[in-house]
Amino acid sequence: MPRENGSALRLRRVEQRFAGLDTPALAIEALDIAAGELIALTGPSGSGKTTLINLLTGLERAGQGSVTWDGTDLAQLTEGARDRWRAAHVGLVMQDFHLFPGLSALDNVLLPRRLARLRLPPGAREEAGRLLERVGITRLDQPIETMSRGQMQRVAVARALAARPGIIVADEPTASLDAEAGGLVSILLVELAREAGATLLVASHDARLVERLDRVLRLDAGRLKD
Repeated sequence: MPRENGSALRLRRVEQRFAGLDTPALAIEALDIAAGELIALTGPSGSGKTTLINLLTGLERAGQGSVTWDGTDLAQLTEGARDRWRAAHVGLVMQDFHLFPGLSALDNVLLPRRLARLRLPPGAREEAGRLLERVGITRLDQPIETMSRGQMQRVAVARALAARPGIIVADEPTASLDAEAGGLVSILLVELAREAGATLLVASHDARLVERLDRVLRLDAGRLKD
């Protein structure tokens, strides 16, 4: 598996508390993820999966401890700095796609890069087109609202990879898809992460997707279980 593009994680003594709760929503003594590793995150509803994903992507700052990607401790960054770090290093694939009606498949893939820069970097349009074709979207100008849910999620996968991030985070990427579409998205997500050498973290209850990954992390009541 290629590792040159992936990022390594070192998490130490992380604790996250929310007002009104007697116990921490998340308490993890240590977690290490190698660059380019493909990780599944599982656990029942309320186990802390979303909280952990938010900490690992900088959407939230850890109340205690360190969350360090390749030497950058997100717990020490301001909100604005975490936003900039996430834009530069993380590709997100969400259950509800977060695509924009009125835009084509190609323009949806390019939109995050347009928002991050005054102009698209050289080759960005060609790379976006290549990724869309790789995930089976042949009509690059097709409006998003005319697509099936499976097609929309494949566009979302292409968008997550367009900036060549070192980290890809997918939150229940197959949960709203039928079995056939979910199976295809699972295969594509894993294959493309491996090809890019990216570190992949997937929160999922989909056994077919989980079994394709290198390692399974199980959360229960905010704690990692063996």
